[in-house]
Amino acid sequence: ARQCGICEQSPLRHAARSGRSRGEQVLTRTSAADALVIFGATGDLSARKIFPALYNLVRRGHLAVPVIGVARAGWTRQMLVEHVRESVRTAEKTTDAAVLERLTALLQYVDGDYREAATFAELRQALAAAQHPLYYLAIPPSVFPVVIDHLGTSGAAQGARVVVEKPFGRDLTSA
Repeated sequence: ARQCGICEQSPLRHAARSGRSRGEQVLTRTSAADALVIFGATGDLSARKIFPALYNLVRRGHLAVPVIGVARAGWTRQMLVEHVRESVRTAEKTTDAAVLERLTALLQYVDGDYREAATFAELRQALAAAQHPLYYLAIPPSVFPVVIDHLGTSGAAQGARVVVEKPFGRDLTSA
């Protein structure tokens, strides 16, 4: 079985493109994500849901790409590693030390303010040769436009996809 970056069966692997002009090729499948970037990596959503889910992807052999956490918490990579270990141990009834080690080996960390271009320059360096990053926005909706703008101006949006993990609005009426 071929091991891929993100699960071969994932809907992230497939996309149909429309709005093409005459003579354009029809693309029905996109490239697999070659990096996963989590904005809000030090937050509650990441701890409760995202990192335990990533642990299970690694356990099943469906995640083998760099996982870059981005936050403005003043943390180091080692602090993120400990945060991930604790969140997985809290969420899972039993953990496999080897799987947890494989997950933490994938981790990188970029600390910085989402409003600062320097944060996105550091992110570009962390992405290295990644051409199809997947950005997961586990941040307040009010910061979405700031992050998206900086991804574009930094050149980090080329070939990328974005997952938005928040409801829009503060309540049913504003949503």
